[in-house]
Amino acid sequence: MTTSRPGLRPDPLSATHEVFNQPSALEGHNLYQSDVAVQEMVARYGGGRDSADLVRYGALCGQPDIIELGFQANAFPPRFDTHDRFGHRSDQVHYQPAYHQLMKMALSEGLHSTPWTNPGAGAHVMRAAQYYLHSQVESGHCCPVTMTFAAVPTLQRTPAIAEAWLPKVLARDYDPRNVPDREKSALTIGMGMTEKQGGSDVRANTTRAWPIGSGGPGEAYELVGHKWFLSAPMCDAFLMLAQAEGGLSCFLVPRWRPDGSKNPLQVQRLKDKMGNVSNASSEVELRGALGYLVGEEGRGVPAIIEMVSMTRFDCMVGSAAAQRQAVLQALHHASQRAAFGRTLADQPLMQNVLADLQLELEGSLAISFRVAQALDQQDDPAQQLFARLGTAVGKYWICKRTPHHAYEAMEVIGGSGVMENCIMPRLYRDAPINAIWEGSGNVQALDVLRALAKTPAVLDNWLQELAARSGKDARLDRAVARLQDAFRDTADAEYRARHLVDQLSLTMQAALLVDHAPQAVAEAFIASRLGEGGDRQYGTLPRGIDVKAIMARGYQR
Repeated sequence: MTTSRPGLRPDPLSATHEVFNQPSALEGHNLYQSDVAVQEMVARYGGGRDSADLVRYGALCGQPDIIELGFQANAFPPRFDTHDRFGHRSDQVHYQPAYHQLMKMALSEGLHSTPWTNPGAGAHVMRAAQYYLHSQVESGHCCPVTMTFAAVPTLQRTPAIAEAWLPKVLARDYDPRNVPDREKSALTIGMGMTEKQGGSDVRANTTRAWPIGSGGPGEAYELVGHKWFLSAPMCDAFLMLAQAEGGLSCFLVPRWRPDGSKNPLQVQRLKDKMGNVSNASSEVELRGALGYLVGEEGRGVPAIIEMVSMTRFDCMVGSAAAQRQAVLQALHHASQRAAFGRTLADQPLMQNVLADLQLELEGSLAISFRVAQALDQQDDPAQQLFARLGTAVGKYWICKRTPHHAYEAMEVIGGSGVMENCIMPRLYRDAPINAIWEGSGNVQALDVLRALAKTPAVLDNWLQELAARSGKDARLDRAVARLQDAFRDTADAEYRARHLVDQLSLTMQAALLVDHAPQAVAEAFIASRLGEGGDRQYGTLPRGIDVKAIMARGYQR
């Protein structure tokens, strides 16, 4: 029994304050309908394809339960068992269930297959847009999605391999079981290129391959050696490089042998990474592993470079997605948070920062979707040339700009933006991954120089596309002239390679924006990025920019 005393007041220590002036969680929104820039890209390059699926998928990716999957997949990283409890070698990676849900979601949508199963005008553009939406939920699991997607052109080089593997690789399903591929209806493909001693210099690889029979395309070989980085080791097979008698060659190495026994592709450990935490990356040894030759002996780099080109394209799109999620979080926060008597979004200096972050995304989307259009038109030699240079230039620039972009967006949010139950720390840790994997900045810059040396027409084609916008903006014309002068000077080209690629990227982004973006966007991009000055921080846009119009493109509720 309780009694009350007259005049008893509540304990003054029981409630110290109320929560106010704090933004709501960004959830329950449509990632596609709220993004004006990507809608314009799809309308421009999508070949007239219906965007209804993107509207549907954008709504799905913004739902609270889907967003939570990204947090769960990173809160509980993969763990690894070499053997089962009976002592059998299993090489089993255990993922948090959220990871499998995200994989199921991606593969069921065909993010690994639609341009191959439903090709034609707009196929790569529509797939890129959906991948862009999906990557904003969580990027780590996108690694095996991308590798499976990118492996298809390489597998198609050898009819016997294509016939045996592609039907299940292209299937819109996901089967995570650690069982032989013959027992599955859907398969995923990974790749293992780098070794300890060589890294990006794959010609230094020491893994050896010997034919089991007569050898030749599609035939069985035995591989002995190691791979320093093998991501997503639960994929059903991996494209790998090894030294055969004819030189560096490409092989498809399954996790299981045809008789159902474990292929001796043995995982040594999982990498302990700063980012990309949900995705397992491993070191492996090949102890007489079975592999099938893809293409001809000695033609390993040309065989696997088709896969690398597509993975680099996904790095572009994935990094643009990270930029989108970062600026969206910043705009959402600034629209609801007040300081010093005004909403952050109404303060001129913050407007400068937010508009600048949105401009970065606008340029990233412009060049990414222009490359996607080129991939859709590979029967056109000019589009082939654009895709060849565009993937290297775009991968270099977008991926390298994203880490600082994530940091600036985090700074907009402030203290709550560095808390682990906010998405920003994950975006920040994941941001360098795309810049380093699939060829770091120097590798991309040198690849551009190799492309120019081998096929000078790639630069001529690039400059012709820029010339098509001649006269639309005098500052752009001057920047293109400076670019041409820079390439006429052949001295110390390798030393200057990063600067050259910077200018290739910036001038093309500006040209594309002048061609189709609203005037406020094109004007601000050119004014801030094609000047004569050196490096600049975000939030240093010149006066006269319509910052409110630019911000409005990034935040549609």
